[in-house]
Amino acid sequence: MIQNLLNDIQTRMDKSIKALQDALLKHRAGRASPDLLEGLLVPYYGKDTPLNQMASIVVEGALMLSIKPWDKKALPFIEKAIQKSDLGLNPTPSGDILRLPLPALTEERRKDLIKKVKAEGEHAKVSIRTIRRDANMALKALLKDKDITEDDERKTEEKIQKMTDQHIALVDKVLADKEKALMEI
Repeated sequence: MIQNLLNDIQTRMDKSIKALQDALLKHRAGRASPDLLEGLLVPYYGKDTPLNQMASIVVEGALMLSIKPWDKKALPFIEKAIQKSDLGLNPTPSGDILRLPLPALTEERRKDLIKKVKAEGEHAKVSIRTIRRDANMALKALLKDKDITEDDERKTEEKIQKMTDQHIALVDKVLADKEKALMEI
């Protein structure tokens, strides 16, 4: 019973770390990457469709992406979706391809990206702490129902806290690595 709880906590905390890593892919570090457009939804025929399901995204250079929609009629919809996104990018149509030049990162833009990265990290930490709180409440319920002893509860709380500390440290490492990558020129 306790081992199932600990396994569930481990899985959920690992998912929080994975979600953070996925969210940080959207913050570019001076080079073009199709990951920048990951999760961008394009309103098309009355339905929000992920961009990577409507078009091929290719890196043309260090600071250039090209987007070629499979349906040429989708080009203006993709262009509008990119302009409305918070990516701060301005696509340029070129025939049936949409070119997406990425501006060089200024120091001010880098610092802004670092603020966003830190906010993502704080969100991940809150998620991990929420998992800890839920687990501790589940432990208290098990103790109240007399399914575990007080010693088991105390030992398990210590294990949960240790797992929490490890995952918070991992979040800090991921954030430090991303911040270092953003500040490289």
